[in-house]
Amino acid sequence: MKVVFLQDVNGVANGGDVKEVKNGFARNYLIPKNMAAPATPNNLLQIKKLQTQASNTRIKRLEDLKELAEAIDGTVVKIDMRAGTNEQLYGSVTGTMVADLVSEITGRTIDRQIVQLDSPIRKLGVFPIPIRLHPDISAIVQVIVHETGSDPDLLEISDGQDSDVEIEASIVVDSEAGNEEESSTGETEESESIEKD
Repeated sequence: MKVVFLQDVNGVANGGDVKEVKNGFARNYLIPKNMAAPATPNNLLQIKKLQTQASNTRIKRLEDLKELAEAIDGTVVKIDMRAGTNEQLYGSVTGTMVADLVSEITGRTIDRQIVQLDSPIRKLGVFPIPIRLHPDISAIVQVIVHETGSDPDLLEISDGQDSDVEIEASIVVDSEAGNEEESSTGETEESESIEKD
């Protein structure tokens, strides 16, 4: 079935485009949701107008997404989780949890599908998570996963080069298990080997 798209449909067509689509897709989805109309001679006459409207809508939407990206970029989300002595979580932090918390903190709706978390977080630490609002627009959210009852500020790393903060955070987590000295020594040796590389 040939239809005229009344608005942009992601991955399908832009507003004002005339395309052949499957009958079921047009009748059950596009037409009832006013995303497209049958390509009648009358509707084909309105293509220029539809293209202009869609272009204006697209520009406004991009501006809104840029504003949203600025609002959420750099947001710090602190999540407390129960963890074992090896810093492994008893559960995991998912994209849905991150989206919900960012929405709560910023007051802006964030869909879990735009949170670029390849796999759930299963350990303590600081994780920069990209939020992809549009192919050209994204923001970074810092997710701090800390053990329940510990101070999440000890895990904050300003630019990723402050190894002393990392060591201190590791000591706090391991001291509850009673092996503070081993952890701090191991972390120091590890950070020294990283600096040599």
